[in-house]
Amino acid sequence: MPASTSSAGRTDAPTLLVQLTDTHLMARADSVMHNVNTDACLRAVLDLVRINRHRPDLLLATGDLTQDGSPEAYQRLRSVLEQADWPVRCLPGNHDDPQALRQAMGLWAQPVTDIGAWRIILLDSTVPGSNAGHIDDAQFDLLEQAAALAGDRHVLIALHHNPVLIQSDYTDTMMVDNAQELFQRLAAIPRARILLWGHVHQAFDRRRHHLRMLATPSTCFQFAIRDGKYVVDDSPPGYRWLKLYRDGSLATGVRRLNIATWHDILAAHREPLATPTPPMPAP
Repeated sequence: MPASTSSAGRTDAPTLLVQLTDTHLMARADSVMHNVNTDACLRAVLDLVRINRHRPDLLLATGDLTQDGSPEAYQRLRSVLEQADWPVRCLPGNHDDPQALRQAMGLWAQPVTDIGAWRIILLDSTVPGSNAGHIDDAQFDLLEQAAALAGDRHVLIALHHNPVLIQSDYTDTMMVDNAQELFQRLAAIPRARILLWGHVHQAFDRRRHHLRMLATPSTCFQFAIRDGKYVVDDSPPGYRWLKLYRDGSLATGVRRLNIATWHDILAAHREPLATPTPPMPAP
């Protein structure tokens, strides 16, 4: 199974990961969704990473990298991330075209990466023609084989769809539909430490036995659940940072654009340019 290795610096230094998710780029760079230019938001969030002096040993982009699956959007995303000069790994979400993504991203789409004392395993939870998530047998095989060959490394698993309810009073038809099987498999991997996802456009942090379960805000518009429905929330975009230590522990947090920067982006793109604001999309 292919894996690449990157150094996290000193042997006692933690590995720094940055997660970006749900960038929702479109074929044209001036396209707008929900009065948000997703390209402008991505650039602003990347600037925030630099301002915070977070130079990641690995950047994880966890799906819905595009809204329309267009080759133009993937090429533009790759160009922007190449300028940052950070190692990158990415996986598809329900709005992506997995084949187009892998073609554009090349080695960035490989599913297993060793870095520092950790093995990073990326699972494809997409279902063709559906917004829901599912882990199929091939992905479970990937998970188990990669974990079995991890040696004494700790394991972080990333996917796009949420495997747990974000709010208990909301019936989520777009989460992983076989999450119980996923958790059964993870229970058999004692060095599995982190389960990380996007999709929900909001922060989430909870423990489940030996797992830390984390979700991250989108780099563009955010969602909240109110009165049993997903609605667009006015919280600023952001990213998640994770420091992964050699003993299997971690420190993590979410950083968001400041309100003034966020309002400036909204004001600059208040009227749709290339794409009319669509009805409420799937996360």
